[in-house]
Amino acid sequence: MRLALGIEYDGSGFSGWQRLTQPGETGLPTVQSAVEDALSTVADHPVLVTCAGRTDAGVHAACQVVHFDSDATRESRGWMLGATSRLPEAVSVRWCMPVAGDFHARFSAVARRYRYRLLNRAVRPALQRQWLSWERRPLDADAMHAAAQALLGENDFTSFRTVHCQAPHARRNLQRISVRRDGDVLDIEVQANAFLHHMVRNIVGSLIEVGAGERPQSWIAEVLAARDRTLAGPTAPPQGLVFAGPLYPGSWKLPAEVTIGPNA
Repeated sequence: MRLALGIEYDGSGFSGWQRLTQPGETGLPTVQSAVEDALSTVADHPVLVTCAGRTDAGVHAACQVVHFDSDATRESRGWMLGATSRLPEAVSVRWCMPVAGDFHARFSAVARRYRYRLLNRAVRPALQRQWLSWERRPLDADAMHAAAQALLGENDFTSFRTVHCQAPHARRNLQRISVRRDGDVLDIEVQANAFLHHMVRNIVGSLIEVGAGERPQSWIAEVLAARDRTLAGPTAPPQGLVFAGPLYPGSWKLPAEVTIGPNA
């Protein structure tokens, strides 16, 4: 049987999603290794999971989706609660459901969403600091939003990916991007068919330069066209970034939070 899980995690204490060692070996803690170890205990056999999108060290997830295969007879509630009881407090399985054998957490997804939260005030945060980035310079959220619209559509995002990115090409379809202010907090939301390594954090770092008045709004379009990482802004810190989750066609009958709607 193939099963899909929705997982949330605080990435602060992990070296990212991807397992860095072979099953059974010890090493730096990762979310994947914690999830696989917990599921393996519940299943009473080794379990390997495939995720919708890997996250870097310090990055969080509101609804990471994974799939795995098992011959063990368990109810969905048993998988969910059994795995969660064996996971660190920073990781929780929110839902579990059987899916068709050809479902793939990564390749069946048609979009992925990220949210970056930035505290914009003179002093650093004390509360919720593990989920917020911080910028002391006053930022113009409207200017950032306007500049970001130049990134919409299918483009070559070489200027916004790390030099260590292993993707075979840099073309991605950025479907939505918005910057909104609520008091001292800026929320930057991005949706694309897929993302490159550090793509969101590099976009945010560049938008901050626009918001602070260091660069004009037109600069973002110029950086995109240049296809040169050295011309973009710095990489924004990881702690403000949350993987909001992937989106799948309704035919997979997954929970509404990961199912693409008519206006998505």
